[in-house]
Amino acid sequence: MGVSCAQPMSVPFRKVVVADDHMLVAQGIERLLMDCFESIVLVSSGEELLDSLRRESPDVVVSDISMPGISGIDVMRQARSEGCLTPFVFLTMHDESSMAAEAIRAGARGYILKSAAGDELVRAINGVMDGQTYVTPTLAANAIVASGRSQYVLTDKQLRILEYVARGLRSKQIAYELGVSVRTIESHKYAIMQELGVHGTLELVRKAELEGLIRH
Repeated sequence: MGVSCAQPMSVPFRKVVVADDHMLVAQGIERLLMDCFESIVLVSSGEELLDSLRRESPDVVVSDISMPGISGIDVMRQARSEGCLTPFVFLTMHDESSMAAEAIRAGARGYILKSAAGDELVRAINGVMDGQTYVTPTLAANAIVASGRSQYVLTDKQLRILEYVARGLRSKQIAYELGVSVRTIESHKYAIMQELGVHGTLELVRKAELEGLIRH
């Protein structure tokens, strides 16, 4: 496709794992990157991606966000918790700056839209391998500002509870949705309020929205 890697070597990088549940998309990425990597591994779900990372760390991961089972972002979080430092570049249809911000905040090194030209992906990978962070220019300004906003540490479950609270669900309803006890939900809500420094549900929702912790 006339796209080349920045380095003078014909195959500058060792291994990339490409995760996408649409095989034609994955194969297209494979063709695009075949001059850049010695080895390209294709996987079609979050679980397969995590299994691949547990076997051997590649130079970089190119992943969709929405896949069957575990999302690409949650795979990255889990991999990080297990000590895997492989950089992630997300190639996705999600064109919301809030989603890009979430990915960068969670540790992604790149965020590119599938509608972008193929050479943008190669350019992003070259930048990431050089220690940079790359976000599709149309999303970059808002995403980088938003990703730097939140200084709060909440678990995935707490973020889900926060979204339910923002939608107006009571603790009993949230407990039913998540299959846990009401006491567990109340405990998490208290911990979230402590983390954000607020004292009531309305104040909690307002603060969470201001900090970009709630996706709409």
